[in-house]
Amino acid sequence: MAKIMIQGTASSVGKSILVAALCRIFKQDGYKVCPYKSQNMSLNSYITLDGKEMGRAQVLQAYAAGLQPEAYMNPILLKPTGDKKCQVIVKGKVYSNSSAMEYHNLKIEFKDMLKKDFEELEKKFDIIVIEGAGSPAEINLRDRDIVNMGLAELVDAHVLLVGDIDKGGVFASLAGTMLLLQEEEKKRVKGTIINKFRGDVEILKPGLTMIEDIIKIPTIGVVPYFRLNLEDEDGAVEFNKKVTAPIDIAVIKLPHISNFTDLDALSIEEDVSIRFIEKPEEFGNPDLLIIPGSKNTIEDLMALRNNGLEGLIKEYSKDNMLIGICGGYQMLGKILQDTYGVETDLKEIEGMNLLDVETVFEEEKVTTRVEAECKLFNKKAYGYEIHMGICTYGENAEPLFIIKDKNGEAVNYADGAVNKKGNVMGTYIHGVFDGIEFREYIVNLLREKKELPLKKSRTYESLRESELDKLADLVRNSLDMDKIYEIINQK
Repeated sequence: MAKIMIQGTASSVGKSILVAALCRIFKQDGYKVCPYKSQNMSLNSYITLDGKEMGRAQVLQAYAAGLQPEAYMNPILLKPTGDKKCQVIVKGKVYSNSSAMEYHNLKIEFKDMLKKDFEELEKKFDIIVIEGAGSPAEINLRDRDIVNMGLAELVDAHVLLVGDIDKGGVFASLAGTMLLLQEEEKKRVKGTIINKFRGDVEILKPGLTMIEDIIKIPTIGVVPYFRLNLEDEDGAVEFNKKVTAPIDIAVIKLPHISNFTDLDALSIEEDVSIRFIEKPEEFGNPDLLIIPGSKNTIEDLMALRNNGLEGLIKEYSKDNMLIGICGGYQMLGKILQDTYGVETDLKEIEGMNLLDVETVFEEEKVTTRVEAECKLFNKKAYGYEIHMGICTYGENAEPLFIIKDKNGEAVNYADGAVNKKGNVMGTYIHGVFDGIEFREYIVNLLREKKELPLKKSRTYESLRESELDKLADLVRNSLDMDKIYEIINQK
């Protein structure tokens, strides 16, 4: 069974997007290919068709491979809940809430599971493209590594090492990484890739020759810096602060912001600008304000209260459109109760009182794929739910959506809420803007208010497919694919 592993000299060097590119290239070349990342740390997650949770980066890679995303592509997902704690998701379900040290000790337990499950994958696919995490030179973690060289050894994979030249110091980072690897680990590295290059590659070539001589490993290619309409990995996201188009959509950048990929579909509208607000002085006068998801809703609500943004949000909501998604929706309500200490030791906190709903955090997480109808606008939407809270309605709130399909089964229940005026809305549906109907309606309301021409929205999925093909073409032309196939087939 063929496999190749992409490791990086650091986080955010472009491992995720290069894995997606290779998955699409191998698919184009006629192979049955699968992405794999044993352990991902991310606040952007996704719910599969069977109701399991996985990292968003492997979702994009799955689409690149022509597959439906499934949790086996990312068997361990870590979702930080604070500086030293995280929720551990194993095979798509919550396994524990652990401190950094507790999880470090847990990793030993997962090795046999990872090896066994990977061997089953090898029976199903022609090529597996594996993504590492952070850097393989994190020498303090080597003895319990299950995501970089520890995994490469576990599944016997050859490695391509990626360095980011845009940050500077790429040759030092490649040489330094190799210096810190053990001798057996060095033998696994079969080539290097320089990523995010801007300029004339002829000027770079002497450096490529020198680094090859220093580390005794060939350069497989130089990938130019590019921008495509594809979601970034968590650490690589640039939270834009400026208005760059006629329609100004502002998003509150919460301290524990999660699933900010919910905004990706809005960003493909040509006359829409997405910017992020952290401080009151950045608020401005947006056409739409969005409060996104959070991995710690109560602490993030307290942060908005303490830094003055809550007051601006409440004032803004009197005459403008405000949408809360998941944790953002919960913040808009009257009360948030955390009886079981799911998020914090604080048992109850007052919300913003902009929607007549109350939230109680339950111990069991809701993870579902849904299709819905918007009662207010008579428009359809789809997406997925990932939340611990359950909302109840007061007399001054109406459901925003009626869920019609849950994980492939016909249902009929309420989701979200809207105020009597119809300008403040909340929903638990992540990806609510991915479908054309709801997104087009909301954006056209904004266009109408600004006396801009109304437009038809583009299908997000078809745009993603064309962008993945562009990515594959760019990377194929930048790398020595013959050499990569040679490496894959080496014993």
